[in-house]
Amino acid sequence: MQGAIARVFVVVAAAILNHPLLFPQENTTLPEQDQALLARMREHEERQQLEKARLELEISYPDTDQKDLGSDEDYGWYFWSALSLVMFFTVEVFKQDPAETDNQYIDDEDGFVGGVSISSKTLILDKGALNSFCEKCIHTLAHENWRVREFVEGFADELLESLRNVHDRVTDMEVGDFVGVGSMFESWRVGKPLMCDLIVSFAPPEPYSFQFQLWCSPSSELPPDMQGCGRIRVTKVGENEDACLCGSANLGEDLLCLLHSKSENPRAAFASEDLLCSRNTPFLAKDQVMKWFQIFVTKAWGRISHKYEFELTFRNLDVAGALKVRFPSGKVIVMNILPVVQLEETDCYFVSHFPSESNSDSDTYWPLSFTIYERNLLKHVAKSLPEKACHLHCLQIVIFLHKKQVGLTGRCALTSYHLKTALLHLLLSKGSSGWSSDSLENRLRDMLGFMHRSLQEKRLCHAIVGNKHIPPEVRVPTMFRNAEPINLFRPLVLQRGLYADTIIHFQEMLRNAPFLIKEYTPLVQNGDAHHRVNSV
Repeated sequence: MQGAIARVFVVVAAAILNHPLLFPQENTTLPEQDQALLARMREHEERQQLEKARLELEISYPDTDQKDLGSDEDYGWYFWSALSLVMFFTVEVFKQDPAETDNQYIDDEDGFVGGVSISSKTLILDKGALNSFCEKCIHTLAHENWRVREFVEGFADELLESLRNVHDRVTDMEVGDFVGVGSMFESWRVGKPLMCDLIVSFAPPEPYSFQFQLWCSPSSELPPDMQGCGRIRVTKVGENEDACLCGSANLGEDLLCLLHSKSENPRAAFASEDLLCSRNTPFLAKDQVMKWFQIFVTKAWGRISHKYEFELTFRNLDVAGALKVRFPSGKVIVMNILPVVQLEETDCYFVSHFPSESNSDSDTYWPLSFTIYERNLLKHVAKSLPEKACHLHCLQIVIFLHKKQVGLTGRCALTSYHLKTALLHLLLSKGSSGWSSDSLENRLRDMLGFMHRSLQEKRLCHAIVGNKHIPPEVRVPTMFRNAEPINLFRPLVLQRGLYADTIIHFQEMLRNAPFLIKEYTPLVQNGDAHHRVNSV
């Protein structure tokens, strides 16, 4: 019986040690000089198969005489087999690259659909080309940012002031000041045309107010597929209080209420369309808000257009505030002025749409934006990073590769916001010293590896909601910090076709990365830098 136990131990140990998931795939290919070792391994495998057959025979016939099977020679064979397995395991462990085992996000190439996959570890990146790309291309973009921001902020301020002067203060929404968000205001803009995102809050006129229904509220009635969304109810101040008796009693034509005049009928129908609500509901409608905002932006521009020499047009009539400025020189600046509703006592905003999205949810379900907290998180983390940290360059390079791949193979589910989310997760998990300028190549591999793994698992958690690793200094509201994490890749779970297209896009992006970086890196000839192309 002891012999059977020993044989079971040897077979199980061999199966575990030879499992393909125990060691990386690249370690299964031996160099040519190890042919002798390979032959011994084959012989060892044959002996294991024979021993497995003997074990099965012994189990099938337990009454068989075990004297011959339990000889000292057999036990000696078990001992040397176990010793060889231990030695093999030790050699494999010491063959591991310490730099790879230190990486938190290890690629797993299983699970990708289509042809042969490529991972961030097998991606060949030229460190010199990366540094040159950042120095000549990205730094040039950063130098241009401040001039674009100065123009956009000045123009938006005057446009909104004109809008406030043309709207009816009694019946129309009250428009607040704008807040700059997104890549231009977080210093990671990539490519052209130059794009600026501004959010503009609005509120209903008195005596109306907004009430909010969030997906994470205990009494929420929102469907499960509306994570990260909410509904905005337009209510009248005192609407839920005890009503006057004249609203429920028949006072007759000869009696008047001392609190209400004839023109104030409390039983009058609620004109929801006048307050941008969805028809026959008290909930704010995104389509109504879009039409209202476009009409008043057009009127506001008509009042101030004579002051400017450029042309202003709507570049997308299905999106509120999607404007394009074209100068006589041909230069173009794209502006997204988004009407939003601020969630009371927070820096969260309900937006009609996100600029990166081509479609939207139901008309009364508003996505909630945490862009202010994301910007605060970037600022907070940057304080502890080394001088000239590479985190933004890392994000810019990946977004550059993504945009170029979109130009080659078309759009997919992957967006710049997903890539920014991946960076925020890495900033919270990696040590501050790991983001020095010399670590750009390693951090770039980490970020691509993180996205690789997230796509495999079809799961990318929101950087703010449900993330308890956010520093307290960012001041994320407790209800969102304690909420269930939101999976930004949920559409990939529900749509197999979309998932397949996204996988192909990401694989092609990795495959083309070295060539794109070299192609867009300036050449240095005779001491002068010459760009291969005009812009990134």
